[in-house]
Amino acid sequence: MADAVSALPRSATDLFADPLDGHPLWFKPELFLSPNFDSESYISELRTFVPFDTLRSELQSYLSSLNHELIDLINRDYADFVNLSTKLVDVDAAVVRMRAPLVELREKIEQFRGSVEGALVALKNGLKQRSDAASAREVLELLLDTFHVVSKVEKLIKELPTVPSDWSNGDDNLAEKNSLSNGTSLQHAESGTNLRETQSMLLERIASEMNRLKFYIAPAQNLPFIENMEKRIQSASLLLDASLGHCFVDGLEHRDANAIYNCLRAYASIDNTRSAEEIFRTTVVAPLIQKIIPHGPSAVATGSDDLENDYLQIKQCIDRDCKFLLEISFEENSGLHVFDFLANSILKEVLLAIQKGKPGAFSPGRPTGFLKNYKSSLDFLAHLEGYFPSRSAVAKFRAEPVYTEFIKQWNIGVYFSLRFQEIAGALDSELVAASLAPVQDSGDVTLKQSVALLICLESCWRDDVLVLSSADKFLRLSLQLLSRYSNWLSSGLAARKSSNNTSSNSGGEWAVRAVPDDFVYIIHDLNCLATEVCGDYLQHVLQLLSSCPSDVLDLDLRQLKGITATYRMTNKPIPTRHSPYVAAVLRPLEAFLRGDRAATYLTSEVKKELLDSAAKEITSRYYELAADLVSVARKTESSLQRIRQGAQRRAGASSDISDNNVSDTYKICQQLKLDIQEYGRNLKELGIDPEDISAYRSLLECVSQSKS
Repeated sequence: MADAVSALPRSATDLFADPLDGHPLWFKPELFLSPNFDSESYISELRTFVPFDTLRSELQSYLSSLNHELIDLINRDYADFVNLSTKLVDVDAAVVRMRAPLVELREKIEQFRGSVEGALVALKNGLKQRSDAASAREVLELLLDTFHVVSKVEKLIKELPTVPSDWSNGDDNLAEKNSLSNGTSLQHAESGTNLRETQSMLLERIASEMNRLKFYIAPAQNLPFIENMEKRIQSASLLLDASLGHCFVDGLEHRDANAIYNCLRAYASIDNTRSAEEIFRTTVVAPLIQKIIPHGPSAVATGSDDLENDYLQIKQCIDRDCKFLLEISFEENSGLHVFDFLANSILKEVLLAIQKGKPGAFSPGRPTGFLKNYKSSLDFLAHLEGYFPSRSAVAKFRAEPVYTEFIKQWNIGVYFSLRFQEIAGALDSELVAASLAPVQDSGDVTLKQSVALLICLESCWRDDVLVLSSADKFLRLSLQLLSRYSNWLSSGLAARKSSNNTSSNSGGEWAVRAVPDDFVYIIHDLNCLATEVCGDYLQHVLQLLSSCPSDVLDLDLRQLKGITATYRMTNKPIPTRHSPYVAAVLRPLEAFLRGDRAATYLTSEVKKELLDSAAKEITSRYYELAADLVSVARKTESSLQRIRQGAQRRAGASSDISDNNVSDTYKICQQLKLDIQEYGRNLKELGIDPEDISAYRSLLECVSQSKS
């Protein structure tokens, strides 16, 4: 009975199952007829809830049904299908009838195309003529403007005094003596300014016109009209330079701030700053320096190359006779920042005077005097840099060619070579002695060789010997001195053991000749030397090294400062990887510890101690630089945010900051965080746990902040 029930056909309208002759509800054949049907998207959409095998089976079933339906249609209308070929009668004649209007239409289209192309050519020719006419008009207007400017410059130049001696006096009564070439006189009484200031204002105006003239001439230099005016332009330029030079010199002599200011603006307008700097050098600076450091055919040699007192007098002269001009050129928003009188006037003249008057000051042949002059020169440069109002101005000063030339005069490499020979030679002369030589009242050590070692080690770091910029070389020299002393002991002990005195150059004769009691001196001196070198001496050296210029200490971390420029006011996305500079931070330390010498002469304990100490020092410096960078970034971000909010309030807009915005400071901190994490991984590869370094923990804490 159950089988009979199950065998009963289901109704086509069965609500609980698909019809026997139908498709599943998810299969809709009518979608295949849609003009926007896409098979790939259709299958991808169905596969999210229909198994692939089921979908394939249903499509195959539907294809089979379509084939059957097609066959049924052909069988049903077979007669019409067969007669289809017999009804296609006189097709060629129909084609001929349709071809005639199509050919006619093509001819009309070709005629219309020809007329359109002709009109287009005519239009292009017209546009070209119009463009040529506009270009010719621009050139004509440019030539007319050039002519008017040249005429205006010549007219203004005629209003200047014709006699150079007129510049020697700036009194107002000269207005009555000097008549303008156009028949008018300067009305100084009405303007309330003196002749010098009035002329400087006129020169500034002429310079402005000359600058405009250069702008006009630049694109039309090869035109005949401009070539014909070349002599007039050159004449005007020469007259302007001469008049401007006279006025500037007169302003310097009388310290007329307004006249000097106007003259400097004129020089800046015509892009001739070098002339102003050279005039100031030859007119004001050179006479002052000549009195301090006489040079030239008539100069009397002083016989001393010491520069300390000379620099002291030069500083006083700068403050007394040059400061007024420096203050004018450094005035904020004056546009006079293009001048560098400190480099191209003062430093240039000082360098020239030393080269001619005291050339021996640059000679490292007398190391003590050379170092004293070198340090005095660095102090003088620092004094000059003190006049600049900003760090960017100091950087510009250091980039000047004369600054570079001044630094090149001090050959520190030769100086170190001479000191090396002096210090190392003093130790070597004692170590070649054939016997031990005790010294009375020598302090803690007793042997002459040990005393020489201590003296040489201390000499490397004396104020009258050390050059901080070459501190690495002096540190290497100190280690070499210790190495030579160690080799002296090793060779002596080896000779003593072998009792071989056949070679006089073995370096161990002292040990062969020594009696057993002499080795008491050796043991005593070694203990004293170890205590001294590892104690006060080491602390003194570390203190001096810590005072090295920051650019030496931060050599591997210098690129850290570039992170701010990368993300400040840019649309760069949030960083996802560390910066390339991180890999180079620990590379020198790793190369040093894995080098052949370290592997040969340093024990594991010593290398571990060096690694720990260096890692802590580098991490501490890393923290200082990163903390400073983050602090500046946050302050800048705060200032910019206040400016934006103020602008939004003035514009009537909302001042709320969207939570979706990511600040530049956040990006900077994220980049630093990625860099610090990579730095920590590099420390682990060297065998150091970064979490054990307090500065590393401070680093991570410094750059951790919420999205703002």
